[in-house]
Amino acid sequence: MYGTPLILEDYLNYMETIKGTSHNTAKEYFFDLRTFFRFIKLRYKLVDDSIPFEDIDIEDVDIELVKKINIQDLHSFISYVDKNRNNGNFAKSRKVASLKSFFDYLYLKVNLISKNPADGLEFPKTDVRQPVHFTLNECERLLNTILENKSDFFRKRDYAIVMLFLNCGLRLSELSSIDITKIKADTLTVIGKGNKERTIYLNQACVDAVKDYLSVRPKDGVDTNALFLSMRKNRMSNRAIQHMIDRYLEKAGFDTSIYSTHKLRHTAATLMYKYGNVDIRALQAILGHENVSTTQIYTHIDDERLRDAVKSNPLANVKPNFTDSNE
Repeated sequence: MYGTPLILEDYLNYMETIKGTSHNTAKEYFFDLRTFFRFIKLRYKLVDDSIPFEDIDIEDVDIELVKKINIQDLHSFISYVDKNRNNGNFAKSRKVASLKSFFDYLYLKVNLISKNPADGLEFPKTDVRQPVHFTLNECERLLNTILENKSDFFRKRDYAIVMLFLNCGLRLSELSSIDITKIKADTLTVIGKGNKERTIYLNQACVDAVKDYLSVRPKDGVDTNALFLSMRKNRMSNRAIQHMIDRYLEKAGFDTSIYSTHKLRHTAATLMYKYGNVDIRALQAILGHENVSTTQIYTHIDDERLRDAVKSNPLANVKPNFTDSNE
């Protein structure tokens, strides 16, 4: 990357090639750390404060500068992005994670620093946000909107895409990267975050939707192995799928500033948890979450289910038989 200091470039290469971090995640680390080093150069008065923040060059950042960084600098940086860059708690948490990962690498992996300044850096407290999802009726409304498409190819392709989103809880990048060879009967193999492979089991609706789409899918596509093809017979990109979903959402009357492809993933998880009696660990495996804590947001969505669980206790209907001991 142009303008990237060697110490940061080495870290990003390590994350992608050794740790298996996705390219998109590595880019997020880069953006966070670039912001951090720009702030450090301002804080240490290494640049004129009249220079626009986005124009601060970090290419000269080296290990000698990094060795000077302490926990106060890190706290000051988090305060800066909070007050000057309008970062909310989730954005600040990501920057804390980026800093911790970077300094762990320098301290534990390549031994370039004798003390880890991020060791005591805490994550800001975050409010648990309930995942936005579609109801069953809204899912049917969206699917019926797709079926109104006059083109046989687009109708069957787009219907299959949305069915996989709503039933399997796929990430956008996972869906766009599906190869035909990765579908075997009722199983689908996808590559998730961290380049980790997992198997997803398809229900009959998904099997039928994919089969219907394959009957109209061009056999002479530019990318012959890609499952979902564009009009030009190339693999559909993430952006193309997003645009396609947005068009159907708008047509079905949904607010695209609230609903998105990721909300389809939330919907799949919500429906599985609410109606399928899916164990939280099983849901974690289906969604490809590294930590079960990420999956636990779906356990807060159905108070009625918790109420029913308490009512199902065999002692729920026991009535007291109070008798007067003096009688």
